[in-house]
Amino acid sequence: MSISLDHTIVPARDKRRSAEFLAALLGLDVGAPFGPFVPVRVGASTLDYADSTAADIESRHYAFRVSEPEFDEIFGRIREAGLRYHANPHEPLRYGEINTERGGRSVYFPDPDGHLLEILTAG
Repeated sequence: MSISLDHTIVPARDKRRSAEFLAALLGLDVGAPFGPFVPVRVGASTLDYADSTAADIESRHYAFRVSEPEFDEIFGRIREAGLRYHANPHEPLRYGEINTERGGRSVYFPDPDGHLLEILTAG
């Protein structure tokens, strides 16, 4: 049996804004609303953004494996947007750096709801 992730729900204060944020940075499209969700297709899976009424949204980590050219394109958009990025998910964060310690490159940055997003190349 082959198992793959179909979708995951991403809580957001404004589901449309958060979906558009991710899609713009990764160079993807925002899908048509589906029930209470605004989806962003990433490969064979979707991140289904849903409005949350929680006072505080618990930060989650979403990592996206990309090719070297895609990394350069996405990282360029991160910098153009003026986002604060860092090399490590935990202290020391190493702000303004890219992690190259695992044989590839990775960088972490926050989304509008405080989720920790990561792009990484093979390593």
